[in-house]
Amino acid sequence: MADAVLTHPRDTFALEQIDAQDAAFISAYDRNRLHHAWLLCGPQGLGKASFAFRCARFLLGSMRDAEFGALGMSPEDADVRLITAQAHPDLLVLEREMGETKLKKNISVDAVREIGEFFSKAPSRSPYRVCIIDSVDDLNINSANALLKILEEPPHKGVIFLISHSPGKLLATIRSRCRRLSFATWTDATVRGFVQSRMDVDEEHLGRLVRLAHGAPGRALGLVEEGALELDAFAGQLLAPQKPDRAALMAMAAQFKSSSAKADGARRFATFIACLSDRIQDRALSAETPQIGQSFAQLWSRLSNSVAEIESVNLDRGDYFWSIYSDLSRIS
Repeated sequence: MADAVLTHPRDTFALEQIDAQDAAFISAYDRNRLHHAWLLCGPQGLGKASFAFRCARFLLGSMRDAEFGALGMSPEDADVRLITAQAHPDLLVLEREMGETKLKKNISVDAVREIGEFFSKAPSRSPYRVCIIDSVDDLNINSANALLKILEEPPHKGVIFLISHSPGKLLATIRSRCRRLSFATWTDATVRGFVQSRMDVDEEHLGRLVRLAHGAPGRALGLVEEGALELDAFAGQLLAPQKPDRAALMAMAAQFKSSSAKADGARRFATFIACLSDRIQDRALSAETPQIGQSFAQLWSRLSNSVAEIESVNLDRGDYFWSIYSDLSRIS
């Protein structure tokens, strides 16, 4: 199976299924009614960050390229090349920073305050200054309040793109100060075609990727990078009559405990839980008896909030894995 081609949003010029979003942004731009803050909403993996960079290139550059759609820009444009090189003076991108061994949980209040300083200066080489926050869901209460103060005083010739996978969790006062653009999930057939055009994958694995992506094409490719197919196969073995041997179980539990820039146990654990939950849901719906179905349904309900619960109180992911295995052994 060939590796998936997953490019950074900064380097993504061709986007699919974004005609409505293009039209909304261009309409506001052409009517000189460009909102100072755009809230890009929808599940992760729909191209929201790529669209934010798409708009940034449009606002900061000058060489249009219709080949890439209504907001398309030429990769040869001088400003576009600076954006690609992460060197454009009129573009600020806020993401979670890397700590000593892993990504920090939140975007700090000090990082958000940089936005105010950034917009206090006039554009240096473009008509606008642009800030992208990927994602605004990563703000804590202090950084969210700091952002609110900035949104309350719109910067002159400044545009902010706030990317959110869960807009309902944001402060209502932040949502009310933004122009909202929603990104809808794709059909399974469209996601299937998207994946097939970018990687060589057999039918069984393709079907699992499409199902686990839940209508988000970027998520499908991201799953491959995260090793989801391996984790999904292991989840299937846990539900089989012949369970993995103890050595394999111990090796998997150890993976979930690791925490470094190269081996993120939390991320692998979250991916594994998503794969296992999907399979358990199937077993609950197809159980031979109501009692077995109810047992699987109860376990599925428990897993639904397990990742957030474990990370919020810093539980041991390896121990939780053994707990899940024990429950599965009793049921199946």
